Amino acid sequence: MVSPKDDNLVYNIRLSSVGPGHVTGTDVVHHLGSMDLAMKLHYIKGVYWFSSQAMQGLSIKDIKDAMFWCLNEYYMTCGRVRRSEGGRPYIKCNDCGARFVEAQCDKTVEEWLEMEDYISYNDLLVYHQPLGPELSFSPTVFLQLTRFKCGGASLGLSWAHILGDAFSASDFINRYGQYKAGLRLGEPPKLAETPTKKGKLDNQAQHGNEPISIKRVDPVGDLWVTVNNCKMETFSLHISPAQLSKVQAKISCENQNVFESLCALIWQSLAKVRGEFEPKIVTVCKKDPSCQTRKWVPSNAQIVSTVQADFAVKEADLKKLVALLAEQGKDERSEIKEVVEKDDGVSDFIVYGARLTFVNLEDADLYGLELNGEKPKMTYFSPHGVGDEGMVLVQSAGLEDSKGRIVTVTLPEDEVLKLKSELKRYGLLLESELE
Repeated sequence: MVSPKDDNLVYNIRLSSVGPGHVTGTDVVHHLGSMDLAMKLHYIKGVYWFSSQAMQGLSIKDIKDAMFWCLNEYYMTCGRVRRSEGGRPYIKCNDCGARFVEAQCDKTVEEWLEMEDYISYNDLLVYHQPLGPELSFSPTVFLQLTRFKCGGASLGLSWAHILGDAFSASDFINRYGQYKAGLRLGEPPKLAETPTKKGKLDNQAQHGNEPISIKRVDPVGDLWVTVNNCKMETFSLHISPAQLSKVQAKISCENQNVFESLCALIWQSLAKVRGEFEPKIVTVCKKDPSCQTRKWVPSNAQIVSTVQADFAVKEADLKKLVALLAEQGKDERSEIKEVVEKDDGVSDFIVYGARLTFVNLEDADLYGLELNGEKPKMTYFSPHGVGDEGMVLVQSAGLEDSKGRIVTVTLPEDEVLKLKSELKRYGLLLESELE
């Protein structure tokens, strides 16, 4: 939580808009699929930190000029949400633009990254507003450039999950980097000016079972915010390669199961915290390796699967939990599509935190953005709008620590300290990190 005093870390905030360099067209509509609508109460935040060398000679005009080209391709990110006569949301591609934010910080990039629990201050680097209550005026994307006193900068992204998953969000930023480098500049893509018809559900979806990976929530109207029954708290762990090796040696599992090893350990630790209410069913979200057409086309194509334990999780062999997470997931995307389509996308759902949710971003290209040929010193992605059951997100720790991991955990506030105490037993936290 950022205190009012800490708000002064980032100041001189200026807002503007940036849109496509060319007019998108007349009556262009981006139809939202069932998976998009299932995720509409969730948001993704990302921060990229760059050195002074990466930012050398880059003015605001330079940064915005490349964005004009990128948004010719990602024209749907500049639209605004509308509803059909029946209430189903869609995006009117009217070139209203993404919101661009400029800010300053009197720290250096290194000083920021060396702050104790600097991740808790990252919201200051990502300008965020939820969609609504006036949907027709709400941007789906916010970009914040914060310049540090050393000449370096951070680029913060707030991305409405209705546009696409974290893989799509990182692809969007990476694509911007290509345009900034002068690659593939040319005519904007040709767009169909007639709205496409909504596709029919496939046979599997039509006969699927009610999914357990999503939760129907009370109607939120036109303010798309998750309403929690308790106060949620987020903390992060930087897991070094040495710590990972110790964890995997304890579990006796394969090196390729890093994500599953960390999730199994947290799953069991949280089961001990929750006691008789231990989570027996969890949701796992990860990249779909069979999806070859997603590049540069934002979508919610990640796999959403459920894993169920028919034994006591808090007493289980961790290796058994790893195997369960790696091999026994049931893909529920078809069932999710079916339940969303039953009322034509009007109802409200959550996925992250409907069950204890594990998200794997190990396969996301989080370091694909380059400025002046330099990759970020650090990147960090986190979810927003997590339900009461909590969420765990795993990503690479960075280019210089490619074998390490950053684990971001969002849980009810009263469970955080208890979980940290459990994780300390595995050497994943120091005594000073328990506070």
